[in-house]
Amino acid sequence: MLQSAAEAIRCDGVSKKFSGKYAVHRADLVVAPGSIHALVGENGAGKSTLLGMISGRVAHDEGTITVFGDVLRSRSPRDARAHGLVVVYQELTMVPALTAAQNVFLGQLDARGGLTLDRSMRERYLELCREFDVAIDPDALARDLSVSQQQIVEIMRGVQAKGRILMLDEPSAALAEGEREVLYRILTRLRDQGTTIVFVSHNLDEVLLLSDHITVMRDSEIVRSAPRQEWDKQSIVRSMVGKDVVIERRTERHPLGDESIVVEDVGLLGVLEDITMTARAGEIVGLWGLVGSGRTTFFRSLTGLEPKSHGRLRLAGVERPWPRSVRAAVADGIVMVPESRRKALVMGMDSVANYWLGRRTPGRGLLSPRRERTAVADDSAFFGFNAKRLWDPVRDLSGGNQQKVLLAKWAGYRPKVFLIDEPTRGIDVGAKAEVLASLVRLARDGATIIVTSSELEEVLAICDRLLVFAHGRVVHELTTTEGEYSVEQIVKFGFGESEAA
Repeated sequence: MLQSAAEAIRCDGVSKKFSGKYAVHRADLVVAPGSIHALVGENGAGKSTLLGMISGRVAHDEGTITVFGDVLRSRSPRDARAHGLVVVYQELTMVPALTAAQNVFLGQLDARGGLTLDRSMRERYLELCREFDVAIDPDALARDLSVSQQQIVEIMRGVQAKGRILMLDEPSAALAEGEREVLYRILTRLRDQGTTIVFVSHNLDEVLLLSDHITVMRDSEIVRSAPRQEWDKQSIVRSMVGKDVVIERRTERHPLGDESIVVEDVGLLGVLEDITMTARAGEIVGLWGLVGSGRTTFFRSLTGLEPKSHGRLRLAGVERPWPRSVRAAVADGIVMVPESRRKALVMGMDSVANYWLGRRTPGRGLLSPRRERTAVADDSAFFGFNAKRLWDPVRDLSGGNQQKVLLAKWAGYRPKVFLIDEPTRGIDVGAKAEVLASLVRLARDGATIIVTSSELEEVLAICDRLLVFAHGRVVHELTTTEGEYSVEQIVKFGFGESEAA
């Protein structure tokens, strides 16, 4: 298919599978040159994967991608850069020990006869600062720059590399309001100078403010792409989540116990601010928010994984020191079941070895293999795991069974409070039902369950209360046993909108 001169990027039927499942399915996308084009969608919709395929970081399985009429054939970042395509990822790629100016020229040093031309690079750096209307000391080390300054330096690097297309993944997620305004001004100026900009964002105000064109993805597919003037917040949210979803909530409720955990004034500079939460024994509290909302960082703070965090902690009515290590949190009866099974389990080991890894055995001496197996079998059976597979390497188990092993491992510590991050990510429908049912059983037995998930319907199906996170704060709390909330309404809360909006 011939590409029009009015097309900077064209994707025809582009697809990508991970573990046999489509992350992006037959995406058709056109980006006009000299425009700002936004990609929007819920967590896991496929936005970042599509961005990765266009940039060459992720090899596409099907379809074709063309940049200014040339087909990207090698499916590599080098090929994309040769076509003038530059990417700024959410995780910035600065070298902390180098200066701001040196980072701008990273990988493209101005040199003659083997000697770098520091003076000419410095002059060019200062010229870029004038073009961007910013003042960043060229001699400042990258590690001493603010996040917004680092991001601007990365954009400068792309401009210096003669990037005709700039792609950004959640460019403002870690920026304060004033810093965002600087970023917006720079992006608008680059667009006016002819640079094509494609960006992924969950901030609808940002999307509507900056974009010339908006594309919405849902469940790995592009569901609508249209000029900015055809969108408003409500229509974007409706395209993101589809029609209103009927949420089936558990109907049987068990009585709750006394106050189990109270945290107050939880903060982490630039990420979390003034978070307060209370939960009772037997209660399931859901946390939901978009990417960058702070919910996982909140979990990490409660389990000692964010040493710079602060707050006040009370467990069963007793004041406790703020956790500064995982060991301290576990000793207090708080455990976190992390999102990544691959990072939390040793794939080459069997379930029994993973269960006991890093744990002190009860009593004195070594456990016999029989006692080891019995303990693991009892806990894993609680979560629906087949005891016949206890000795299989974890890498040979399905995602659902790996999740059951992970839950059993942390349940073996007999905690009072479970923090569970994305318990159903990447597992099939049947396993999801078993895992969610097991969390309800844990709560019925008296544990406090605090769970986060990108799957909003699943959280609402089991939780007693839901806390909505946005921009590092709890912006809304609802009791799931009272009233009816649609997915669309809660997503709006996640964007920081009031119910009336």
